[in-house]
Amino acid sequence: MSEEVMNELKRDYLYSLILKNQRADGRGFEESRDIVIKTNIIEKAEGSASVKLGDTYLVAGIKLQLGTPFPDTPDKGVIITNLELIPMASPNFESGPPGENAVELARVVDRGIRESHSIDLKELCIVPGESVWLIFIDIHVIDDGGNLMDAACLAAIAALLGVTVPAKKYGIGEDFKLPVRDIPIAVTAVEIDGSIVIDPSIDEGRIAGAKLTVTSNIDGSISAMQKSGVGFFTPEQINYVADVAIKRSEELREKFLEL
Repeated sequence: MSEEVMNELKRDYLYSLILKNQRADGRGFEESRDIVIKTNIIEKAEGSASVKLGDTYLVAGIKLQLGTPFPDTPDKGVIITNLELIPMASPNFESGPPGENAVELARVVDRGIRESHSIDLKELCIVPGESVWLIFIDIHVIDDGGNLMDAACLAAIAALLGVTVPAKKYGIGEDFKLPVRDIPIAVTAVEIDGSIVIDPSIDEGRIAGAKLTVTSNIDGSISAMQKSGVGFFTPEQINYVADVAIKRSEELREKFLEL
């Protein structure tokens, strides 16, 4: 049986389950897969974490170095986020410069951290207009099991929470903990034949009409939203996803209390 026929049968099977309010792995529509977070896994990084979300597995590392601030924010540190989709993680990933998917993932992670003001960037200024700390967030996808967005956001903030700023190494004082004051959490939902499901598996993501990621903060405010895919969400569906995302993010933050 050809791969194309197999994929068509799989799509039909998933659609039939959705019509019965069921999912292939037995989860409810608002239920995420199991999550395992580990921190301080890379010795030479200032902070690091791995996240396993179902079959999805990725690693984030944080490095800090001195640099110049942006002209429009002379008294603030700088965040630079990169994400790599390596070929061993999926047959759909290719070597070379970051593609459209990698760029989108990196931007959403970056936006969630930046717009939530989770890091006090003013505390990372050394000499206004001349010298600040540059924070490099590097995320590597090891295994794509679906919903890379949520896993990447979790890995980034988990790694940032463990960062020690290496001031002594650069001769500018004592080391100190990175001033993290919020924990932005991203929750992704997809629309499949009129139904909304949270934390899509890789197969659910492939048949989804549209995807919406909502990043929320400790106080329940929303710091970032990203819609992708060829389909659309109604205003009612967007409100529903936002409400579920805020509720789910509160539950996920408890994971960080276990670290």
